[in-house]
Amino acid sequence: MPIAPFTRRQVLSATTTFPWTTDFRHLLPIPRFWLRRSTVRDPVIKSVKPRDRIKYWNIVPGDQVRLLGDKANTLHEVLSINRMSNRVFVKGASGDSDTKRVPTSKNYHYARCQLFLGNYELPASRDSSGPKVVPVFAKRLGTSSPVWNSFLKRYDWSRFATCTEPVIPYQKGEKISVPWPKYEKPPLPEPDEVAAGEYDTPKDVVAQATYRPPSFVQSLDGPIPRPPSEEDFLSILYNPHRQAGFDESAPVETFLHRELSNPHGTAKKLARWKSYQTYKQHLLKQYIEEEYKNLNGRPQREARAEAAYRWRAKLEEEKDADRKRRWKHKAAEAHAERKVKRKARKVFQMRNRLTELVLKDEPNQVIPNRA
Repeated sequence: MPIAPFTRRQVLSATTTFPWTTDFRHLLPIPRFWLRRSTVRDPVIKSVKPRDRIKYWNIVPGDQVRLLGDKANTLHEVLSINRMSNRVFVKGASGDSDTKRVPTSKNYHYARCQLFLGNYELPASRDSSGPKVVPVFAKRLGTSSPVWNSFLKRYDWSRFATCTEPVIPYQKGEKISVPWPKYEKPPLPEPDEVAAGEYDTPKDVVAQATYRPPSFVQSLDGPIPRPPSEEDFLSILYNPHRQAGFDESAPVETFLHRELSNPHGTAKKLARWKSYQTYKQHLLKQYIEEEYKNLNGRPQREARAEAAYRWRAKLEEEKDADRKRRWKHKAAEAHAERKVKRKARKVFQMRNRLTELVLKDEPNQVIPNRA
């Protein structure tokens, strides 16, 4: 079964705090036009080529890393990762020195991060007088073969450090296991008692019956109850003082079944189709009866054929009229009417100006001879 392609919304929200690898959809290519920005308000989508993306991630949220090139060896906790752009977001790193603004998480490339293994006691060197405890980082990582965990629905593998910095003399050549961080689900905030009390509905209000079934006649000999018509319901809404003969206990859904029902449902389409078939049969029968009344020496066979011809022509005419009605757009039709009126007004104004045109008496004016 092929892997489902990415959507643009999923690419925008590719940054995740979930550490486990459940599929390899992040290796799929994405369209290039998704990376273009037509305006400055469009979100920025960063992605590397599919061949440069990392298949199995060994740095996940919850790990502690240091950055290559950082001489202070500052530890950063991984906040989230983006498998589409190979970026690692660390907690507490801000690219803005302004203390008034909320600090934003900074991201670094995956290759620049080194995992923190812990503090180890190293033996004394020539420059030092005794052993000292120093932080150790993984310079090179190795992994076991990934295995699909059918119970947890994810890929599981073990990671270990094959080379450390600084080198641990008593563990030289050994693989140092690097445990995975414990994934903790985001805690749900507990409701505040004071705030919850303001929005909680009292128990007596919840238990109160707000719907009263319509009153029916219990006797079988009585008339079948008929709900009031839609006109009565609307008249009562606009004239509350006129409630004579209106049962308030009747369900309101009786008057809204047309508005609330889906007009494109299968049942509605079937009902419309059946109604149209009945209309066509009734129309054909009507044409045949009209032809039978005026035979004028024709046999009934010819009259029936003439009625069928007129019936088919009538149906085609109705279809054309309905098609033209659907073609017409109310806004476009109103715009066309305004355009015609504006054009007629301009022509009238131009003719009016030519009619009322009066030339001043100026030299070199010649009145043409009428002869």
